[in-house]
Amino acid sequence: MKNTLNVRIKAVAANIRNKREELNYTQEYLAAKLSISQNAYSKIELGYTKITVERLFQISEVLETDLTELINTEKAEAA
Repeated sequence: MKNTLNVRIKAVAANIRNKREELNYTQEYLAAKLSISQNAYSKIELGYTKITVERLFQISEVLETDLTELINTEKAEAA
């Protein structure tokens, strides 16, 4: 179960990164919008940092996307 959870966390992190890249946003831009450092934001995309539901909502708002798109792990696992 722990392994499955880690796979899902990495999939959400990949979804966030893919959406950011699709919009041609930099990590610095997202970090500034979230009022965190670029290093802290990078750790979110790498799946190193546990993020809150509140942070997920903030990220989806900045990325102008529906939260469900970011947490859809089936799409990320297929990629």
